[in-house]
Amino acid sequence: MSGILDLLNNDIGKSIVSGVAGQTNESENKTNDVLTMALPVLMAAMKRNASTPQGAEGLMGALNSKHDGSILDNLDGLFGGGVDSSVLDDGSKILGHVLGNKQANVQNAIGAKAGVDSNSVAQILKIAAPLLLGMLGKQTREKQVSSPSGLESLLGGLLTGNSQQQEQSFLESILDADGDGSVVDDVAGMVLGGNKKKGGLGGLLGGLFGK
Repeated sequence: MSGILDLLNNDIGKSIVSGVAGQTNESENKTNDVLTMALPVLMAAMKRNASTPQGAEGLMGALNSKHDGSILDNLDGLFGGGVDSSVLDDGSKILGHVLGNKQANVQNAIGAKAGVDSNSVAQILKIAAPLLLGMLGKQTREKQVSSPSGLESLLGGLLTGNSQQQEQSFLESILDADGDGSVVDDVAGMVLGGNKKKGGLGGLLGGLFGK
């Protein structure tokens, strides 16, 4: 299975990066850096939320209705006249639900790491969150996922399926502060304080969400 970061490199992903950059007046490179760090964090947070029956049911409901992937069918329309305020409001609600009171920490950490103002990071994430759920909705339909366990498996696959080439690009884009190839650990260090390794994504989410 392709990882979530591999999806950024396909045609839809490139259109998203370009469109989001245009909306936030950030360069495509900076926007891509922010999304490269943010999408796995958001995906892992959703996976954590989906680990409870109530959380999984809520996410499945969203993916089967409002976030069924149709937002990806007309990206030109989405970005053409400026992203509609309803999309931004939706994104804000998704981020609040997924990240809770750690939202500002995550935005500040990613902003510091990518060299982007945290307010711009917030705008990028507000636009990206509904698109990420749209990607999930599309994958849910394509993979015919209909159960909470299937949903958790899908999320896990998208997190672990990123290619070695993508990992290498992390290093090349100098997003990794200590040269070990794990961007998320670096973001975790900034969010949690200190340089302690927290065991990758799982550790990051544990630290961010109090487990």
